[in-house]
Amino acid sequence: MDKKKFQIEHSIIGNSPEIEEIVDVIHQVAPTDITVLITGESGVGKEIIARAIHAASSRSKKSLVNVNCGAIPEGIIESELFGHEKGSFTSAVETRKGYFEIADGGTIFLDEVGETPLQTQVKLLRVLENGEYMRVGASTVRHADVRVIAATNKNLQYEVKQKRFRPDLYFRLRSVNIWIPPLRNRPADIPLLIEHFIKEITSKNGIRFEGFADDASELLMTHSWPGNVRELRNVIESMLILEGGRKLDADDVRRYLHPQHAETVERHLPVVTTKTVEQAERELIYRALLDLKNDILEVKEALHQGGGGIRGINGERTEHDQNNGAMSLKEMERQMIRKAIERHSGNRRMAAKELKISERTLYRKIKEYDLDV
Repeated sequence: MDKKKFQIEHSIIGNSPEIEEIVDVIHQVAPTDITVLITGESGVGKEIIARAIHAASSRSKKSLVNVNCGAIPEGIIESELFGHEKGSFTSAVETRKGYFEIADGGTIFLDEVGETPLQTQVKLLRVLENGEYMRVGASTVRHADVRVIAATNKNLQYEVKQKRFRPDLYFRLRSVNIWIPPLRNRPADIPLLIEHFIKEITSKNGIRFEGFADDASELLMTHSWPGNVRELRNVIESMLILEGGRKLDADDVRRYLHPQHAETVERHLPVVTTKTVEQAERELIYRALLDLKNDILEVKEALHQGGGGIRGINGERTEHDQNNGAMSLKEMERQMIRKAIERHSGNRRMAAKELKISERTLYRKIKEYDLDV
């Protein structure tokens, strides 16, 4: 299936390099039975990725069973996962199938797997190794043909060091690790997500939305979104419904946003890709570009108020001046790279050092933007 069509069908919204790479990995792993561990902050859309993997697999005609491990009390989690026999404990008034038995032939999605008790982790490992499990209170070994996809917002490497998560289970789960970057690190996806949510919410609620003013769009683009995609959707839904579909400006949007806090802790979660370093470099560039963009807008606003305006060599208004300062991130990145190379008289090694990226990434960007430098 065409990758773009696949993204649309499975609600994987975005055209950033990170999302495109995740779709590539899904296409590689979905046809197999390999265990997949999906990591990332809360709200980034881990369940959507799990659903896409299942839908593209040979098990798609069977069930995808979702299990929130963090929401099941420790005392009954084994009964929920593996089932129990009648009379095996006080409230066991009848025999009950567990999630693994229900998912037989299909896929089980273990969300918040990092919350699983250590004692239960031993039994999970057994199922992963050979498909064997036992109902609570039973003496007979059962078998389940289940593909396991797990997810967590925890750093499991750290949890292993703290002896809260078994290392053997950790390494078994992360046969393939898909890391979903937080929304603040892939701002190029924000407009597409907003457009998708507007269509979905207006259609569902019969609302005619008049759109966002330029300053409102800018605010939505530069907000840090600590709650990631989930927060973005909730904010769009609240604004559209409570504001009656009228056109919204920055002041309107600001009332629905939580105060921004600096992100001081990097999660350092593993990624299943050969481009891990380049991804980190790209994220640094995007953060720098957003800061630079805000500085440019502030300067332009001051100049406009003074009757000046920013003009080119021939006195013409520049392209981004004509667009009310809405220079794209790609154009800003292109200019940033070009100017760095010019400052170092064509020395690409020095330019890469100034930009804090590898020479390999710089050469790729020069080719991507067709820079004549």
